[in-house]
Amino acid sequence: MLHFELVTPEKLLRSESVHMVVVPGTEGDFGVLEGHAPFMSTIRDGVISVYTSANGQPETIAIKGGFAEVNDKGLTVLAEHAG
Repeated sequence: MLHFELVTPEKLLRSESVHMVVVPGTEGDFGVLEGHAPFMSTIRDGVISVYTSANGQPETIAIKGGFAEVNDKGLTVLAEHAG
């Protein structure tokens, strides 16, 4: 499972293990699964799709701007605004 955190300047909104997250990057949407290569990306206003299982429907979270970082600990999205 992938460890996913969603953080805004106000607080930590999510911290959980999920199957996959699709993030609206400024260069296009990208999906992150467990074991993804490390990288950083700026994100555009849009919707994050959080898949808790391989066959499930995604939960969507509206976000505005920020950064996404993938490292050996998982995916962290630092959004200017979420919700």
